[in-house]
Amino acid sequence: MDLTHRVSGSTTTRSLGGATRVVVWTTAIWLLTALAVGASGCLESVRPPFPQVLIAGLTALLLVLRWTPTPVRRFADAVDLRALVLIHATRVIAGAYFLVLYGRGELPWAFAVPGGWGDIVVGIAAVLVCLVARPESEAGRRLILAWNLVGFLDILMVVSTATRLGLTDPGQMRALLQLPLSVLPTFLVPIIIATHVIIFVRLGRAAR
Repeated sequence: MDLTHRVSGSTTTRSLGGATRVVVWTTAIWLLTALAVGASGCLESVRPPFPQVLIAGLTALLLVLRWTPTPVRRFADAVDLRALVLIHATRVIAGAYFLVLYGRGELPWAFAVPGGWGDIVVGIAAVLVCLVARPESEAGRRLILAWNLVGFLDILMVVSTATRLGLTDPGQMRALLQLPLSVLPTFLVPIIIATHVIIFVRLGRAAR
């Protein structure tokens, strides 16, 4: 029995390692593509709701890959839950830059300040949760669930506010379609939303 468990564990580790390599390389290529698209300037002429449709489409694609037999599914189901949480530490950088652009007059207060501080708080909390929460314990899962709910509501607020302001006056949200913030709709925001959903699913499965 012990030998069987060791063989099974070794097989699972190799499978996760292979899936991780695929996910890392695919993500790197995706990021480079998003940077190239932003550098080309082709997003600067688009108007809402195109950015929101793009976010929805990319998020849906990630979730389809999660619910089909792909390396993304193997990675998302087997990787330490805290790794998915830690991805959200990137929101500290995005939130801080929102505040910088507000100070320069390049983003409106209604988006930059609530969204910026919200992302900073969620990003810092993600790091703290990873340090103290243990996914194998009920208390740890509850802490991750509370963080995930707050983070999910925050990103929905950010996207909805950007949509509302962009429809009212596309010019005031132009910075979101220029580098470096253009990587948000083309790369980071879909990953943020998809990982929130995956974390909810993982926590629900653990509870059952």
